[in-house]
Order: sequence, then C-alpha cells, then structure tokens
Amino acid sequence: MLIYGFQSILSWVQLALGVYAAVMLIDAAVRREDAYRAASKQTKGMWLIFLALATALLFILPIMSFLPVIGVIAVIVYTVDVRPALREVTGGGRGPRRGGSSSDGPYGPYNGGR
Repeated sequence: MLIYGFQSILSWVQLALGVYAAVMLIDAAVRREDAYRAASKQTKGMWLIFLALATALLFILPIMSFLPVIGVIAVIVYTVDVRPALREVTGGGRGPRRGGSSSDGPYGPYNGGR
C-alpha cells in the first residue's frame, strides 16, 4: 500500500516536471537568437534541443532512471542561469521601470540648464 502511494507521488512530480520543462522549452523558443549571443550563452538551437530532449525524457521514461535526471538538470540550468541572462539582455523584466525619470539624459537628469 505504501509503495503505491509513493509511486503515485512520483508520477505527479514527474508530470509537474514535464510540464515545467515544456514551459521552459516554449520560453526558449520565443526568445530572440541574438539575445543568446549577447548574453554569452550557448546558441538558441542548442538550448531548444536540450530542453526538447528533457521534456521528452520526462514524459517517456520513469523519473527514477538516469536520463530524466539529466534532463531536470538541464531545465534547472536554463531556469537559473540562461533565462535571467536573456531577460537582462532583452530588458524583459516585469514591474516598474528602473533607472530614473523620463527626463534623464545620457549623462544624468536634465535640469533645464540650471
């Protein structure tokens, strides 16, 4: 009875990881190619291959085997390293605008010649 409960929990975890990997695959697909080069990361095609393989492995093989664990690691690397760098390069941050007011020039705020 306990083993079936553990297998059920693992299957839900695997499904959640597979869905998250698919979301990260879509995120990588909608990013611009030049943003990967500007962020000094691998190419967009390489990350699409990594994330597509990770997604497929998470949906096909059991989570306790070796290959899906490697896929989870690839998804984690994309999430914590590549994605923030791409967002920084493309200015895709959410929330209020950081930096200053709309009257700021290239050397600081414009004060009208005072």
